[in-house]
Amino acid sequence: MNAHIKVQPSHLKRGAYLYIRQSSMRQVVENAESAKRQYGLRGRAVALGWRDEQIIVIDNDQGESGASAAWREGFQRLVSDVGMGRAGIVMGLEVSRLARNNADWQRLLEICALADTLILEVVPVVRADQRAL
Repeated sequence: MNAHIKVQPSHLKRGAYLYIRQSSMRQVVENAESAKRQYGLRGRAVALGWRDEQIIVIDNDQGESGASAAWREGFQRLVSDVGMGRAGIVMGLEVSRLARNNADWQRLLEICALADTLILEVVPVVRADQRAL
């Protein structure tokens, strides 16, 4: 599906939110490529029509487990801003992993639907020779 078709002027009037997270400090230190890909989503937002100053990067949950949103200030801010109608799109790598707790993820999806906020998920491509057997 072409993302440009879904992006409407009403979405572009609001912010593009990039939620960046890795679940452990070890991942933060060892997986620099993942962080680079996540921050690189800024270019995708621009390509979809958002101005650079409209892009909000939430990355203060680095190294925090996704088991619960209770102590993740960044995820709480994301949910709040979506609910307040500030977000036109939420972008992330494997966004279903934004919250390992299904109730937290489900709540975000419901709020996005109510606020007419798009979700763009980028799933890393795994080559056949990289797959676990």
